[in-house]
Amino acid sequence: MLNIMITGVGGQGTVLAAKLLAQAAEARNWRVRTAETIGMAQRGGSVVSHVRLGNDGEKRIDSPLIAHGEADLIIAFEPAEAVRVLPYLREGGCMVTATSAVQPVTAALSKEPYTAGPVLDYLAQAVPGTVLVDDRALIEKIGSPKALNVALLACALACANVGISVDELREAVVAAVRPQFHELNLRAVDAALASLGR
Repeated sequence: MLNIMITGVGGQGTVLAAKLLAQAAEARNWRVRTAETIGMAQRGGSVVSHVRLGNDGEKRIDSPLIAHGEADLIIAFEPAEAVRVLPYLREGGCMVTATSAVQPVTAALSKEPYTAGPVLDYLAQAVPGTVLVDDRALIEKIGSPKALNVALLACALACANVGISVDELREAVVAAVRPQFHELNLRAVDAALASLGR
């Protein structure tokens, strides 16, 4: 049983990332349950996708939601959202997060803007081995921010041992994404691997 949580803000593509994970797992004949908790997502609010995967025929996945302390992997498209869902990560679990802050409305209205630095420092202390992904550099390599979600997913699959390979992610992209976006998303996978030196 694998529990993977994907978090970000509205418009970052967390739901598609969860769909791609589910597609890759279903191609292996694994059982899959997914769910999203969305709060004002279209206005930049939090979006959390729960993905539960199982390949043991004796165990059932009754609930689509991951309980506190049970996530094997958290993929965060925004650092503050990573901190928000940190209680879900199990001891020894893996955290992969983008390094750029997305300014919430409250920060935009205040005199002190929200910066990612202190949040990233906190994550590195709270979760030793946190994988920090320079999303701005990735976007530059990809040539578009629209496939950053797939790039972060590729980074996470390359860094965490969850049983789904990056090649299976490529197959899921071809199966689940509209053909006109295949090239962009496959380029994002390649850029992610290059950023990790793989």
